[in-house]
Amino acid sequence: MFDVLLTTDRTMMTNHHGKEFLGFMATGPAIGLPEPIWMWICAPKMRTDDLGRVWQAPYGMRKIESVLINAGFNVATVDPDHLDKHLKHAKVLLLSHHDYFALCPPSSEWWSITKKEPVNAKSFRKLMDRRSIREAKRRGLKIIAGGPAAWQWLWKLDKWIGWDVDTVVDGEAEKIVTDLVSKALNNESLPRYVYVGIDDVPKLEEIPTIKHASINGLIEVTRGCPRNCRFCSVTLRPLRHYTLDMIEQELKINVSEGVTEGIIHSEDVLLYGSRSVEPEPNAVIKLHELVKSYYKRISWSHASLSAIKRAEEKYKLVSKVREIICDENQDYWGVEVGIETGSVNLAKKIMPAKSAPYPAEAWPSIVEEAFAIMHDNNIIPAATLILGLPEETEDDVMRTAELIDRLRPYRSLIVPMFFVPMGHFKTQDWFTRVKVKDEHVEVMKRCFYHTVYWADDIVSKFYLKGSVYAPLRWLIKLFLRYAKWKIRAVERKLEVGKIVKKDY
Repeated sequence: MFDVLLTTDRTMMTNHHGKEFLGFMATGPAIGLPEPIWMWICAPKMRTDDLGRVWQAPYGMRKIESVLINAGFNVATVDPDHLDKHLKHAKVLLLSHHDYFALCPPSSEWWSITKKEPVNAKSFRKLMDRRSIREAKRRGLKIIAGGPAAWQWLWKLDKWIGWDVDTVVDGEAEKIVTDLVSKALNNESLPRYVYVGIDDVPKLEEIPTIKHASINGLIEVTRGCPRNCRFCSVTLRPLRHYTLDMIEQELKINVSEGVTEGIIHSEDVLLYGSRSVEPEPNAVIKLHELVKSYYKRISWSHASLSAIKRAEEKYKLVSKVREIICDENQDYWGVEVGIETGSVNLAKKIMPAKSAPYPAEAWPSIVEEAFAIMHDNNIIPAATLILGLPEETEDDVMRTAELIDRLRPYRSLIVPMFFVPMGHFKTQDWFTRVKVKDEHVEVMKRCFYHTVYWADDIVSKFYLKGSVYAPLRWLIKLFLRYAKWKIRAVERKLEVGKIVKKDY
């Protein structure tokens, strides 16, 4: 049996049927469908071995697993369904999550709008409320929580105390996790909270190669971001690019364990190999040639709209990458992009470098031109924008609404998000439901209708093609029909309310 366990709840320990963007459904409550069916769509169970060790695990968890294996610990990453039998012997439990308490967007929007708890928070709460964990704690189990959403524990001290979590690690943990686990195994005193600052993050040579398959073949190629947007925590970390040799090692691991499709993870894939905001075409092309030589299908985690415009405008780089990616196995790829705002005023204040090398004044046209480039090259973006940013005015919000209208011709999904105090804004107030104004509602409506307009095309022609995905395709289309009916019913109700109020 194992001394050290890594796990998380079902919404994280799943490969979403091999379709990463289905995971976004885990950020909301079950709407229009029974929760078990909702969970089956977004978070099907993961294949395991006889000991409950998972076939694929979240990439960050695989990194920590690798650090601990290299240090000689008896460690395993196990599925939550198999956790109980291991807790009888384990001494340390490590947790990770992208959104422990549904405080991140878009979970917070779903919760605010529907008044229902998103399934990711429900799933994690059910995990932590298990009797087996409480009993293991009485026997001396130490619990260490980390991952991208570690900061959320600071907002949920009641859960931190109630679930008796010993330590929360906020930041990149490769350099400190072995010391913490050693102390836990030796029953030594543990710090309650560890913040990993810039001086403590691992250097490139201190980041280990994963030893087992990551969820949906995700491989990291860059850490950090040079754009310094004030609302983002990633920009607080130094920029580090993995070497092609490091990347190839992880590609080999995934393929050897049966994962032949994957995601290139970077905050800005088109800036791989660059030390500024100017793309390095040769580095980007070599990266994609390498990844495509191992994976049948690939996608990007993130790219900036300004990099997309610059890469195509100056180097025809997006078109060249398409020639590498698109073949008999794949005819499109997906990416997450950040619109954030359609207001030049806000762009200049909160993200002056997001448009670079173009001026912030050009931000709306950069967005529109980048969307056109993606549409022409069969890139399907899931785009986000932020409502309730500090210093936001009614005019700023309406500029965003107008930009959404101009993006209608371009195949995409657009998701509005409420401001969450992160990065340089972490001391600011949250943007909550009580602050939502009519202009925010207007933006959310336009995002909804834009997304519904394109969703059927995306699901049928690109994302869930073929008979194998027929049940998923049918269920998602059923949900879309329900969502359209629901939003129109709400609109009619609001319109009647306005008329009654006016007459009265």
